[in-house]
Amino acid sequence: MDTEKLRAYCLSLPGVHEGIKWEDHLCFMVAEKMFCITGMTDASGVSFKVSQEDFEELTERNGIIQAPYFARNQWVAVEKRNALKPKEWEHYLKQAYELIKAKLPKKVREGLSE
Repeated sequence: MDTEKLRAYCLSLPGVHEGIKWEDHLCFMVAEKMFCITGMTDASGVSFKVSQEDFEELTERNGIIQAPYFARNQWVAVEKRNALKPKEWEHYLKQAYELIKAKLPKKVREGLSE
């Protein structure tokens, strides 16, 4: 998945906005909580939150590692974007969004437009 497709998909999720952090990282957030981070080019890796079960499975694949600084919170880093198929990208990005959204206060979750 190239950066523009990734960006379009993430921004299509309810209540998501983007921002730049650490000078050159494109971050996708719901209620100021990050669920996906990437660089500005298609060659950049992509990091996102996953479930505990998926964390174990994905980090066994070639091109996917534990995300530096975020691994203790079950984030993976996809170093080679072709390590995931297009449908897998959508599945894991949606899951990352839902995992972060689920931890938001109820009032904030209810305020997100569907």
